[in-house]
Amino acid sequence: MLGALAAGHGQQWTQVAELLIAFGLSSVVGLEREFRGKSAGLRTQTIVGTAAALFVLVSKYGFGDVLAAGHVVLDPSRVAAQVVSGVGFLGAGLIITRRGAIRGLTTAASVWETAAIGMAAGAGLPLLALLVTALHFVTVAAYTPLGRWLATRGHGERTYRVTYEDGRGVLRALLATCTEKGWSVNAMVAGTGEQDGSRSSDGLVSVGLTLAGSGAFAASGDLAAIEGVVRVDLGDEDD
Repeated sequence: MLGALAAGHGQQWTQVAELLIAFGLSSVVGLEREFRGKSAGLRTQTIVGTAAALFVLVSKYGFGDVLAAGHVVLDPSRVAAQVVSGVGFLGAGLIITRRGAIRGLTTAASVWETAAIGMAAGAGLPLLALLVTALHFVTVAAYTPLGRWLATRGHGERTYRVTYEDGRGVLRALLATCTEKGWSVNAMVAGTGEQDGSRSSDGLVSVGLTLAGSGAFAASGDLAAIEGVVRVDLGDEDD
């Protein structure tokens, strides 16, 4: 069986190595996603990357027995283009919109990226596949804190869920603090999270605030310092 594998067109050890490269690099990206608790983790990323490599290999070598010069001509790049479109639908299913906030964009992009890594490995471009894998970690390790640093100094938007004691004028104090800091309240939703907006048995209510303006990304400390505020939870971030 191994002899047949080595002799088969498109089923030589070179192609086996390309599949294993795609499997390994996709797994590395998946481990990072799994460690961060994202929806498309180790198994999803590994399957996408390995399958994309297989699609490319099938496109390159899988139709050699039907080719005939001047009669049957195949374009391997067509399969690669279809992989890009197909993975785009998979990524779209990972994007969640909730109360105007969008989640899953980075996860969807990482699935698309994993497919590209697999396609590069399957096309016999292991150096490019390794480079993109390394750049993935540059993006998630260096750009995430850089983005937060820029947001604290820019005019970013951030959602907070504030739980406070009812009947103490806390909501009025929250809005006054936002005005004092120069933050605009783009949205306010009562009863976000586990609370329903009504007074609970322990006298606590919650409200969701979407703030925009300079420093709004780091507003939790100012909101928590208001008398009567019990808890400040960060809203959903891009993953």
